[in-house]
Amino acid sequence: MALRPLSDDERAAAREKATRARTARAEVKKGLRERRMSVADILERADQDEAVSRLKVTDLLESVPGIGQVRSAAIMDELGIARTRRLRGLGVHQRKALIAYLDR
Repeated sequence: MALRPLSDDERAAAREKATRARTARAEVKKGLRERRMSVADILERADQDEAVSRLKVTDLLESVPGIGQVRSAAIMDELGIARTRRLRGLGVHQRKALIAYLDR
């Protein structure tokens, strides 16, 4: 199925939307890294902000100081979260488990 060609205005609007989304996700990760935001705050924001809801859980975990790729994968395995999961795809129990794990 071929996509229809976009006009210059549509392409510019899509580029602007993508830039805003990347900026929103970067702000969230920076807030977590600097401990200005908690995981609970970010999950709450993901419910209202589509861009934040598309953030991968691995990227969120790796933004926490002291957690890298290996530890992030171990945490997700322990909590039963798939490594490809995004914030919007987390269930209620997975959200609670993630918050509890990172708050200890």
